[in-house]
Amino acid sequence: MSLRKQAVSGMIWTFLQQFGSQLISFAVSMVLARLLLPEEFGLIGMLTIFMGIGSALFNGGLTSSLIRTQECTQEDYSTVFYFNFAGSILIYGILFIVAPWIANFYHQPTLTSITRVYGLTFILSAFGTVQNTILTRELKFKKLAIISLPALVISSVIGILMAYLNYGVWSLIVSGLVNVFFVSSFLWFSTEWYPKFIFSKDKFIQHFHYGYKLTISGILDTIFTNIYQIVIGRFYSPALVGYYTRANTLMMLPVGNISGALNKVIFPLFSKVQDDLPRFRNSYKQIMQMVLFIITPIIVLMGLLAKPLIVLLFTDKWLPVVPIFKIICFTGILYPIHLYNLIVLEVKGRSDLFLKLEILKKILLGIILVISFFYGFYALLWGQLIFSILALFINTHYAGKMLKYSMWQQMRDILPIFFFALIMAVITFILDRLLASQIDIIRLILGSLSGSISYLLVAYLFKFESIQDIKNLILKI
Repeated sequence: MSLRKQAVSGMIWTFLQQFGSQLISFAVSMVLARLLLPEEFGLIGMLTIFMGIGSALFNGGLTSSLIRTQECTQEDYSTVFYFNFAGSILIYGILFIVAPWIANFYHQPTLTSITRVYGLTFILSAFGTVQNTILTRELKFKKLAIISLPALVISSVIGILMAYLNYGVWSLIVSGLVNVFFVSSFLWFSTEWYPKFIFSKDKFIQHFHYGYKLTISGILDTIFTNIYQIVIGRFYSPALVGYYTRANTLMMLPVGNISGALNKVIFPLFSKVQDDLPRFRNSYKQIMQMVLFIITPIIVLMGLLAKPLIVLLFTDKWLPVVPIFKIICFTGILYPIHLYNLIVLEVKGRSDLFLKLEILKKILLGIILVISFFYGFYALLWGQLIFSILALFINTHYAGKMLKYSMWQQMRDILPIFFFALIMAVITFILDRLLASQIDIIRLILGSLSGSISYLLVAYLFKFESIQDIKNLILKI
């Protein structure tokens, strides 16, 4: 199969997996939001940083190194497998020991037992990490989709049933554990690779040399991405953590799915053409424009129609999410630009520069966080947006130098998208004010339709090239 056909097939199956998974997850979250309290979601939100750090330690750089390595052998795979498995046990042991300290930090005694049980996901995940990497390397996204969706359905049913039976936060924990267990089990029995009793010191050093910088970068990113949950949980309340987590999750539904689905295809695909600069640059530009062209109007519409959207999905008890969600939506628009610029550094093997930039950006975030903290909760959110804008200039500058596609060229190519979205926002805002007395579903339908039509119409009149790229992709499907 040609690289182009592999890419198109990969995108199709990755989108099916990503959106199928998120459609199920979102439907389940709507049910759970009615059965559980914001405080119970907040307790899980408080642990996000610790789970993320653990995942970054044993599941970050080494698997990325496997993907970008042109030829991998049994020695490569087995070495990484045993390192990940041993690392997962070590990390769980540390988490088990520090669980009481985590509970004391948040003043939530129940977090001790929650942390010790939820941390088992590390060990369960380690069993399938290399198998998942192999399928990703080979662009076998159809198999990954077939593996992940049944596991999600099973875990979702169990989670809803437990929530209905008043198990509270434990319904979320058990659901997560069951999902990871079945995904790892299906990966283990659905691939032709199994680990052998091989551990190559040379192979480990090779992958570790590339991967440890990405791992450190991943840890830093996890800490500072989730630092808001830490600050909110420590100085405010579990309920507010729940509201913040819900807002962020809703924003990431379109952003994370579209960007994340493409990322699974783009990284191994770009790794194959990393030495062909013109091809690399043109593909990067097309993907960047296409993703932003799709994501931007969705996020803008969600922000404008936040109140009827959240009430319809999660009921009135989640109304405090609305102002939080509106601010977070601004950062969501910039997310794909950050993501794809950083992929360039990874593909080019510049994990050293990747790490340096992460350290620089985290120092910047720390300064902004400290300043904004003294002005209250909403100042923290606006500070998050300011950081995202400043970090954008850093990421695009260095990645642009490698692609010979400067920051200003990138901004010039995506600026029309924001212009189209601005026109759409004005039209949608005016119409929504006129429909303020209507029921939520009517406001959502008419607002979304009018906004989408106006956005596409303006883009068509300006003959924006992403429209043709999307048409071509659909025709190839």
